[in-house]
Amino acid sequence: MDKKISFKKVELERDVDMIHDWMGEEHVHPFWHLNISLEKFRTHLGKSLKDEHQTLYLGFLNDEAMSYWEAYRVEGDVLEKAYEPAPFDQGVHLLIGDKEFLGKGYSLPMLREMVRFQFQEERTQKVMAEPDIRNEKMIHVFTKCGFQRIGPIELPDKTGLLMACEREGFERRWAL
Repeated sequence: MDKKISFKKVELERDVDMIHDWMGEEHVHPFWHLNISLEKFRTHLGKSLKDEHQTLYLGFLNDEAMSYWEAYRVEGDVLEKAYEPAPFDQGVHLLIGDKEFLGKGYSLPMLREMVRFQFQEERTQKVMAEPDIRNEKMIHVFTKCGFQRIGPIELPDKTGLLMACEREGFERRWAL
């Protein structure tokens, strides 16, 4: 891909309107369930930004914001009850915001770079994901990135497919 990938931490005032717009997109709201008023979303995002077990990012292609990311520690998350996590396991949630970026092959390189970033924490040996079990496109992207299917899990807001990407396999797959 001949585009520059970068990530920036989400800032409430700078980013709330754009992310709120993305949450209303037809390809997003069935899976994220955040097609709510701007006022309610501002409260939700503010609370999420204060949650110390996760960090929120915008993903950029050539300095244009096009995706939203939640990188989190499994410890302290509802996911820690779904399997036996190691102390430094991390998880990732993502969405491609603007429709113009869909279907162009951007999801895989973006996910690969986020997972590579998460593995910069040397103690992390596994990155987890639990996409909505109905979201076949994202499950396919996670699989292509190196995530292995573990099985369905019931979460408070969805039935997810628990998936794991182990450091060794990821590094072998994506060695430069």
